[in-house]
Amino acid sequence: MAEDDVDFALAAYRDDGEWQLVELHRSVAEDLDNLTDALGRFPSEVGVLGMVSMNDDFFVLVRKSGTQVRALLSDVTAASDWPLASGVADLVDGPNDDDDDPQPAGDLDIISDLGMAALELGVLCDDDDLYPDEILGDVATRLGFGDAFERIVG
Repeated sequence: MAEDDVDFALAAYRDDGEWQLVELHRSVAEDLDNLTDALGRFPSEVGVLGMVSMNDDFFVLVRKSGTQVRALLSDVTAASDWPLASGVADLVDGPNDDDDDPQPAGDLDIISDLGMAALELGVLCDDDDLYPDEILGDVATRLGFGDAFERIVG
């Protein structure tokens, strides 16, 4: 994987009730362990969200709270080509990575307690006309840090 395959990697966390958004080094997107290690550095009242967009093809949303890790992969077919996607598919016991049907794998409820229902997130993942950055931008807006997302991802 080349670092230019990573569109962006971000960490979002709430500190004293306010969302903070930090751009992570693209190398954290090499695999799931690197990403979760990077997320563990941030304090949060609700767990730290990791948002990674890869090659305008798929995204990964990870939520780390203490030792608990929850994850969502927007397109399980990416698991056969990308270590990060493969790690998420393994974590969530996703569909067979040989599956040719692009579908999300993992925890669609990952941010439901923060204001975005699983059904809404599933609808976004199923929309073939949206790019990963657009979906994650919508997530950021609904959770309350859309302006910060736009400043970084722009």
